[in-house]
Amino acid sequence: MPRGKYTNHKGRNRKFTSPEELEEQRKQEEQKQKWRREHGDESSSEEDSEGNKSGSDSDDSDSDEDHPTKAKGVSGLIEVENPNRVVKKNKKLSNLNTLAEGEKPQLSRREREEIERQRAAAAYQKAHAEGKTDQARADLARLAIIRQQREEAAKRREAEKKAKEETTKKK
Repeated sequence: MPRGKYTNHKGRNRKFTSPEELEEQRKQEEQKQKWRREHGDESSSEEDSEGNKSGSDSDDSDSDEDHPTKAKGVSGLIEVENPNRVVKKNKKLSNLNTLAEGEKPQLSRREREEIERQRAAAAYQKAHAEGKTDQARADLARLAIIRQQREEAAKRREAEKKAKEETTKKK
């Protein structure tokens, strides 16, 4: 036994309910319900009231839907709907095939952003190749300056060669 006020549950044996036991419990529950239905209203009403106390509140939720309760305070004036709640809608099989063919697949936010990035990059590369972007203009201006400098350097070299040849011929 551990000493102290609090016990540690780590390392203790855990008991898992086997599927056979679960099936056995389900069958027993079904037999009880069947027996209740077969026998009179007197015993079933008592057992139903005990059943509601112990677990299922399905009868209570049905009665709430039939008779809406009066909302207290301002909540009756404001309709609140959970935007995160997904309402499952049943689809007809005939409509399902036509929707699946004509509809594009729903993409996640990350997938949409990735596709958008790829499109933007391709458009930028195209504009850059055509020389329409600021970076492309700057690159072309730099290239023009370098070409001009190389041409001037080539002219100077030619002039120096000619000057050397003339000095060698004069001697």
